[in-house]
Amino acid sequence: MKKLNHKPGARTDIHKPDVIETYTVGQNQPSTLIDFLYQAMPQRKRTSVKELLRHEQIALNGDPLTLASTPVSPGDTIKVNLVRPFIKFHNRRIRLVHEDDDIIVVNKGYGLLSMGTDKVKEGTAYSILREYVKWSNPANKLFIVHRLDRDTSGLMMFAKNAEAKDTMQHNWNNMVLNRTYVAVVEGTVETDSGTIRSYLTENSRHEVYATDTPESPESKLAVTRWRVIGRGKGRTLMEVELDTGRKNQIRVHMKSIGHPIVGDRRYGAGPSPIHRLALHAATLRFVHPVTRREMDFSTPVPAAFRSLI
Repeated sequence: MKKLNHKPGARTDIHKPDVIETYTVGQNQPSTLIDFLYQAMPQRKRTSVKELLRHEQIALNGDPLTLASTPVSPGDTIKVNLVRPFIKFHNRRIRLVHEDDDIIVVNKGYGLLSMGTDKVKEGTAYSILREYVKWSNPANKLFIVHRLDRDTSGLMMFAKNAEAKDTMQHNWNNMVLNRTYVAVVEGTVETDSGTIRSYLTENSRHEVYATDTPESPESKLAVTRWRVIGRGKGRTLMEVELDTGRKNQIRVHMKSIGHPIVGDRRYGAGPSPIHRLALHAATLRFVHPVTRREMDFSTPVPAAFRSLI
């Protein structure tokens, strides 16, 4: 994979637009990539075709590669970028789940900020993905649609244009059809399901807490639904669904029922055996802001969570 070792927009060849040729492998055509390319591009010298391959300017079904003997099958799509290498996103803390012209959905690792702060600008999910989208054109943009806490892992969405961002954010409650988390909480939750409804407010130390009645105009109603997935070792694994999306909502609500999330020292939990907050954004189902198609993404329960019970 082509390594990104520059600051976004620093490359000198980036202003040149991509020139991409697309070929589809048909029946009775060569079964190796290099032989297919020789046949598909007779106007080019074989040395030129090899150079394109060597410089990762050829992608098979979306994956850039360099191995000439790679097998190909009827129906495969091969793209050739005549200007620059293809780039396949890879980062040990973020997994790319979906990308199209308007949005990106990723699985964010725990311990990674969603976006920068006054003290931290680089090494965030936003900065990593921004560098990725600017690889082909420094004019490309990236927008945050929603955030996850630094210590929460899981699915989150970014927009690649202002239209997609505004559509999602201005119609969030209607566009997002389902958003669920999995969490491991301390103690054994005896009932199998329930709903927590309270007002959340924030004090001068920026600590969020729950109250049964609004104490100030800034208090906001928060509704959390949960069901138990498993119990064991004095802990409970649960699926949590949000009717509202307030700051630290799940963490505060779990504390309010006497079952703080494992590893959540800020809200009353003890040390974490897995050295992380046991909260993961597992599913994200929404209406695409441009195509209006229903999009549905899910991730498995982290193995470390199951080890806790």
